[in-house]
Amino acid sequence: MQSQQRNAFGAVFVMILVIVVPAAITLDTVEKPGLREIPPNPTPYGYTWSLVLFLVPLAAIAYWFLTNREYAFQKKAFWRTLALLVPLGVVLDVLFGHRFFTFENEAATIGVKFPAVGGPLPIEELIFYVTGFMIVLLAYIWCDEYWLAAYNTPDYEADAGKVGRALQFHAGSLGVGLALLAAAVAYKKLLSETPDGFPWYFLYLTGVAIVPAIGLFHTTAEFINWRAFNLTFFLMLLVSLLWEATLALPYGWWGYHEGVMMGIFIGAWSRLPLEAVLVWLAVTFTTVIIFEAIKIWIASHRSMRKFFLG
Repeated sequence: MQSQQRNAFGAVFVMILVIVVPAAITLDTVEKPGLREIPPNPTPYGYTWSLVLFLVPLAAIAYWFLTNREYAFQKKAFWRTLALLVPLGVVLDVLFGHRFFTFENEAATIGVKFPAVGGPLPIEELIFYVTGFMIVLLAYIWCDEYWLAAYNTPDYEADAGKVGRALQFHAGSLGVGLALLAAAVAYKKLLSETPDGFPWYFLYLTGVAIVPAIGLFHTTAEFINWRAFNLTFFLMLLVSLLWEATLALPYGWWGYHEGVMMGIFIGAWSRLPLEAVLVWLAVTFTTVIIFEAIKIWIASHRSMRKFFLG
């Protein structure tokens, strides 16, 4: 990774720590969270209507991007990235939705469900996953190509043509993933209030972020606009906290099975697990890496096999 890109990559996590650490210290002062009195059916169709938090900005950015003739190969990469990530997200939700989440307030949805392992899930959950990947990807593209365009790769196609075999083992990503998982297991078993079980959701998030990085970080790191990545993550985190901390958890739109969490809960936010914050870092990281890898492939004008395998 070039020095400038390395510094930008490091700045992403420094900025996260600068914000997260004082926030964690402040939130930890709430030792006895207040209880909210919830009347029957307090938010009719609340989960359904809340989907506009994704749908409205998604529609605005999609209109800007898809009607702009300037971004030809970026559009191809956009659709191919969604074709890969959306089905994967849906499959994972079908397999693990009931294992990780609860949906107690059925009146907050329209009542339409789709089949999943362990029982049907609200259709809103499916829309959430599909639009979630779309808005993350569109937000990054908007930041990369417009708002923070000064920091993207100036001659993308020329630089893409210089890339050798795209798939390269990145030991650092594997090491970070294993270290994070070991820390999560140790915390759950030794320090948490819920030592029984295993932090499966954290393992899931770690895998989502680390597996693509193990093979693609070497190739994509110099092409990723890390400033655009940073802004995208913080935008998604802001929407997420508005959605979950103030609405979803207090009013039962969805919740979390505490036994499969690592055991760090934010009492001031209705015992929001730390994983609910980390999910947006994992999703943004994975989405951007895969998008950039596909974009480099298309810009290089090589076959898929030759580009990824050499």
